[in-house]
Amino acid sequence: MPSPASLAILIALAVPAAEPSFHFHVAGDDPGPWPAIFQSIGMTAATNGVAKIIVLPAGTPAAPATWRPRVEQGTLLILEGNSEFAASLGIIATEKKVQTRQIRDSHDESLPIIWERTLDLPVYTVPPSAKIFSRERWSNAPMAAGLRLGRGAVFWLNVTPGKNGHERFPYILQALTTLGLEPPFKSGRLWAFFDSSYRLRADPDYLAERWRAAGIGALHVAAWHYYDADPQRDEYLNKLIEAAHRRAILVYAWVELPHVSEKFWADHPEWREKTALLQDAQLDWRKLMNLANPQCAKEVKKGIANLADRFNWDGINLAELYFESLEGIDNPSRFTPFNDDVRAEFRALHNADPVAVVRDKSHPLISKLLEFRAALAQRMQEDWLNELAIIKRAKPHLDIVLTHVDDKFDTRMRDAIGAESARLLPQLAKHDFTFLIEDPATIWHLGPQRYPQIAEKYITPHQDKLAIDINIVDRYQDVYPTKQQTGVELFQLVNIAARAFPRVALYFENSIRKVDLPLLASSAARVDRIDRVAGRLVIDSKFGAGIPWSGPAKVNGRLWPVANPDTLWLPPGPVAIEPSQSAPPLRILDFNGDLKTASAQAGTVEISYNSAHRAIAVLDRLPASVEIDGAPASPEWLYSPGRHTLLLPKGQHVVTFLISGSPPEVPRSSPSAAGKLPSTPRNPHPSP
Repeated sequence: MPSPASLAILIALAVPAAEPSFHFHVAGDDPGPWPAIFQSIGMTAATNGVAKIIVLPAGTPAAPATWRPRVEQGTLLILEGNSEFAASLGIIATEKKVQTRQIRDSHDESLPIIWERTLDLPVYTVPPSAKIFSRERWSNAPMAAGLRLGRGAVFWLNVTPGKNGHERFPYILQALTTLGLEPPFKSGRLWAFFDSSYRLRADPDYLAERWRAAGIGALHVAAWHYYDADPQRDEYLNKLIEAAHRRAILVYAWVELPHVSEKFWADHPEWREKTALLQDAQLDWRKLMNLANPQCAKEVKKGIANLADRFNWDGINLAELYFESLEGIDNPSRFTPFNDDVRAEFRALHNADPVAVVRDKSHPLISKLLEFRAALAQRMQEDWLNELAIIKRAKPHLDIVLTHVDDKFDTRMRDAIGAESARLLPQLAKHDFTFLIEDPATIWHLGPQRYPQIAEKYITPHQDKLAIDINIVDRYQDVYPTKQQTGVELFQLVNIAARAFPRVALYFENSIRKVDLPLLASSAARVDRIDRVAGRLVIDSKFGAGIPWSGPAKVNGRLWPVANPDTLWLPPGPVAIEPSQSAPPLRILDFNGDLKTASAQAGTVEISYNSAHRAIAVLDRLPASVEIDGAPASPEWLYSPGRHTLLLPKGQHVVTFLISGSPPEVPRSSPSAAGKLPSTPRNPHPSP
């Protein structure tokens, strides 16, 4: 049993040298926007004596004798405007004023940051040792700055961040991390969309490493680029899938029917969809095909089945299978479908040509036409869900996602594009799929609180099968301070969405600004309780979370093997964490299933999990053997230096890793080789 002195040394080594910033405190009676800012990366409010991040809003007494010692001992102090302490540091208001509406930020000098209203602000001088993060666009007057004092730092703002926290200074949190803030949690559960046409020269391994660090656990790949077999493109996709799998990232085929592929459009002009003007429906990038035609649908089903078979997908995303456009019947040049098959069906039902109905804005059959479109979209979606169920029989591990635009919060979507979720939600009882609700472009300008409001409108017995899709793109509305969501606004969107829905997807990975990636995983973590009880750190998270940690640990009294050098990965529910004297014989560096339990003993590591998709585990060494549910198993392995990745079955399982002796070395000549776990681990899988 260790002595008190040795135990103290052990604890000092086991927890991070710079403890994560769990808590913040705002002085005074009005916290303003600061809770919304800090909560977007998982921090919680606490008392002045507990929190290491302290905010002194404008007008709060800030005596240097009180605050300088606290900062020098490790406090990160945030000051707004003019104060005695700021002046003591050399941050002094002059008599000059500057009309401020546009600013530049050091995190992205090229990004236009425009405030909704102009403010007449003092011009401050700052000491040479300060780092100026934001300046007025034309005069270069300082708007945000920081400087270190001893073990702590001071962050100063010329003016409050605004009512909601994101209106003026997008990169407050990035600036605070520069000054020492470390977010307390991270998630690895995000989904993201990927279109290789934006990434033609990017290395798949580089991308996969970057995605996983940002908390992305599944990639939805634009599969229409691979619908038609092509050796060069197919080789790239195979490398991308393998690179993603090695880093515990699932890969889904993202299908955008009725767009099939460029070649399919060129080869089959007879099956092209028509607009209400009877023109070919080439709308934006999508070239729409007539899936109401039996021959066309049959050919596309063959192609999708072939696409599913050619690659090692983890799932298929049937996305946006309805019609055009957001302008609805008011824009006949974009209004679909008006192919011969659909027109004939409508005539048989209503004795009228739908083209004539669209041309006459007062036609009595307009409501019938809109109802007909919604019913047709439902019929196609159900038909394709049945088709994907057939594909799953050959590949039972495939996970199915249906992406559908929200039409309950913005009820115009049903008449505009034929999307009516009430028709589809009952299919969750028949088919096993995730219903991914897409945020329509019409509401992109609204704040993050729209996500709980959207969630309230999707009440179903299958709440665990719902997800939300956030579009991170330039918005066409007048929005401030940036056209695209970034910084605090992005983190608020992701965090609030993650609290409202079981899963959050981002469109798309290439639109997320580089400066946002380091904090993205923290914004996606959902943690409901942080506390210290009897020397243990107690955390309660709905879906599990990662916490900064160094050294071995026990979770709920058990030696915990699911950790990498800087993160301890926790299961859902309340857990108590403490340092451990001993290390597990094998570490699971990353895991993308829903972890239930884990434990480690001499020679054995065991986890239990439940997963709607294949699970991926990344180990720091190769075990002697693997058992799944008590039986010897040979799962698929992927090798790379220092990492051993295996694909595990979907469903609920117990996996036992048996370790005996030294693990075999992976040949240096084989940085990446896929295969089966060798029956005798002394002969690792040979180089390809």
